[in-house]
This record gives sequence, structure tokens and C-alpha cells, in this order.
Amino acid sequence: MEATNKQSAFAIWISLISNIVLTAMKFVVGLAFGSQVLVADAVHNAGDVFATAAALVSMIISKRPPDKDHPYGHGKAEVIGAGIVAVVLVLASLYMGYHSVMAFMEPPHEASYIVLIAAGVSLAWKQILYVYTIRIGRSINSSGLIATAYDHLADVYASLAAVAGIALAMLGEHYGILLLRYGDPVAGIIVAFFVLKLAIHMGRASVDVLMEKNIDDDKMEEMLRLVRAVPEVKRVDRLRAREHGHYMIVDVRVGVPAELSVQEGHDISRKIKETLQAHNALVGEVLVHLNPWYKGE
Repeated sequence: MEATNKQSAFAIWISLISNIVLTAMKFVVGLAFGSQVLVADAVHNAGDVFATAAALVSMIISKRPPDKDHPYGHGKAEVIGAGIVAVVLVLASLYMGYHSVMAFMEPPHEASYIVLIAAGVSLAWKQILYVYTIRIGRSINSSGLIATAYDHLADVYASLAAVAGIALAMLGEHYGILLLRYGDPVAGIIVAFFVLKLAIHMGRASVDVLMEKNIDDDKMEEMLRLVRAVPEVKRVDRLRAREHGHYMIVDVRVGVPAELSVQEGHDISRKIKETLQAHNALVGEVLVHLNPWYKGE
């Protein structure tokens, strides 16, 4: 567990420092050369700095053990952090879209190789960060890290569109095609759309966890099969499971022979819990309720 925490903390710190450096680079180059899409992308990255910091704080809180006020632990802190990232992405997409549209009201700015290189560096670095962060986030089921990874993916879209837009603008200048010279703001609009779409997806996922939506049907079926495989279980009356940040909480009601002793019932409950946890490392808590079962039912 300690190694996992260090791994996730390192990944989030790398993301935070990278966002700060890329934000500064894009602002300086974008303002110096009048690139609308690069400035918009810089604002997006500035939002990323805040969002990544929120994800870092939420991850630290989520690792705290259960206490008197939070008996189920603090796992949902990561989900809240992911929701904050989604909100930041929505605001960034609206900002980018607005300023890209307004750029059509002005003469096109002259494209520059420096701007193209800056966008290319951002594209390559963000792709590396996305692959690295999503791999760790999925391996430890960290909502905060996965949200940060999707934030990097949104930056990949932004930088890809920026590279394409700037390249088209340069071609437009070279060949005297006015329409292509507006490739920069067109790219900004495309970026805004993809970032907004990604933000909605992230926000919906966070709301589902906070509203304690059941886990996927295939995972539920697997848990149901495992509970039924316990020899003493004669009937499964109810099975519920929900995500609680980086772990799951499972509630199960089963029917067992009515003549069993309290000790035997306790042993069955423990067997059900150990079975579920052995087959799914994400299961953190299992609450088992025993109902009496009589022959002939």
C-alpha cells in the first residue's frame, strides 16, 4: 500500500510540475507571436495546474484511514477531485471556444515556426504523461489519477489541433490562401469541442459514484456467481456494490440453513467476504446479512 501511495503521489507531482512549465511556455510564445490557439491552450493548462493540485489534495485525503466521522473511509475525496477537474475543463473549453470565435473578427496573425515547435513539444510531452498516468491510475483504481490522465488527453487533443491549425495557417501564408490563414482559430474551436465532450464524460462518471450507482453488470454477475458458490449459501436475496473512490463496498443478503449456530453464521460471512476480496482486489468492505433458510423453500 505504501509503495502504491508513493507511485501515485510521484505521478501527480510530475503532472503538476509539467502543467506549470507548459503553461508558462505557451503563454510566453502565444502572446509573443499572437497565436490564439496557443494562448487558449495556455489558459487550459493554467486550469490544469489548479485541477491537478485539487487532484493531489483529494488523493492525500482519500488515503486517510476510516475515523469516527468517516467510518467508510475517505475514498470519495478522489471522486470529488475528479469532479473539480471536470468543471475546470468545462470552463476552459468555453473560454477557448469564445476566444477562437472572436479571432475571426480580427485579421489573421502571422504564423511562426516557434509557435509550431511549442505546440509540438506540448503534444509529445502530454502524450507521454497521458500514457504514464492512465497506466498507473488504472492499475491502482485511482479516480484522481485517471481524471488527471484524461486531463492530459484533453491537452493532447488541444495540442494536436494547435499543430494542425498553425501548420495550415503557415501554408495559407505561403500560398496566399486567406481561408487557411484562419486555421489557428478553427483549431481552437475544434479543441474546445473535444475538451467539453471529455469534461462531460468525466463529470457524469463522478456524479455516478457520488450517487452510489451500482457497478457494471458483468462485475455484479461475477460477484453473484462467487457468493452462490459458497456451499452454505442456499439463496441470494440481494446483492449491491458501489464504488467508494479507489475501492468498492459490497452489501449482500443471503439465506443459510436456519439451524446453524451464530458461530457458523459468522464463519459463513467471513468466507463470503474473503471469497469476494480474493477474486477482486478492489473490494474493500463487504457487509453480509444472513437470513434463515428452511428446506422446501
